Amino acid sequence: MVTMEHKRLKLPIGIQTFEEIRTDGYVYVDKTKYLINMIDTGKIFFLARPRRFGKSLTISTFDALFSGKKELFKGLYAEEFLNRPNFQPSPVIRLDMSKVTTEEGMENLRLSITKLTREAAENFGIELSDTQINGDLLRELISSAAKQYKQKVVILLDEYDKPYTDFVNEPEMAEEVRKALRSYYVQIKANDEYIRFTFITGISKFAKFGVFSTLNTPLDISLSPKYAQVCGYTEEEIIQYFPDYLDETADYMQITTPELIEKMRGYYNGFSFDSGAKVKLYNPYSTLSFFENMTFINF
Repeated sequence: MVTMEHKRLKLPIGIQTFEEIRTDGYVYVDKTKYLINMIDTGKIFFLARPRRFGKSLTISTFDALFSGKKELFKGLYAEEFLNRPNFQPSPVIRLDMSKVTTEEGMENLRLSITKLTREAAENFGIELSDTQINGDLLRELISSAAKQYKQKVVILLDEYDKPYTDFVNEPEMAEEVRKALRSYYVQIKANDEYIRFTFITGISKFAKFGVFSTLNTPLDISLSPKYAQVCGYTEEEIIQYFPDYLDETADYMQITTPELIEKMRGYYNGFSFDSGAKVKLYNPYSTLSFFENMTFINF
């Protein structure tokens, strides 16, 4: 039976900002150990996951982590990392390619990438040159931020393939977009000396998209058993982080909590991203929506 003796944390439905979740009373399932492991063991990583699976929240968490926002990580696995004697915050260049406009042809797409790059520069108070060549703008941004802060930068590239996948049914246009993105992303490789860490997300694999040649080959963790749980909820995490919601929903449905978990398993526990399919995951959006609506439907 659910009691109201303590303040229940809210469900973070549709919220992709780590800071908002941690400061506004939402449930946060701690995934930071996977992020720290990446930082400690490599330099450039790629993760493919379906939409609404927590990729942007992972990007946001990396942003807060490298920015040194210690207060947000109290009680989380990453707290130790931020308290290391040699920890230094890094300037974070965050590029969300889902914001790139794709509806009005290649010229407007290039202008949209230009705007995205200039907005990222404004976050550092950096004024870029008047060039309209997007690759040159990204190069300027990376080198200028590193020199200004006397620290190597972190690059967080979210939905790297979104402008391309918008034209998946238009092969000629898709190829034009792919070429434009390749010439933009090549600057990540060309400016490696200024970069501390790079994390890239998308829904399609690098090999399919064909940009490996423009980047230092990233470690693709999409099907790595070590990172199978970096996005999505395991059943153990649902039991640990959502006990009130489990009990409340079970009461509403007039079944026991174990019976509810068994039914949820049949509806929402259908994802696996390790090669041996040993780790089963619940889609976060579906799970949160289920707790909100307390009805078994496809969200």
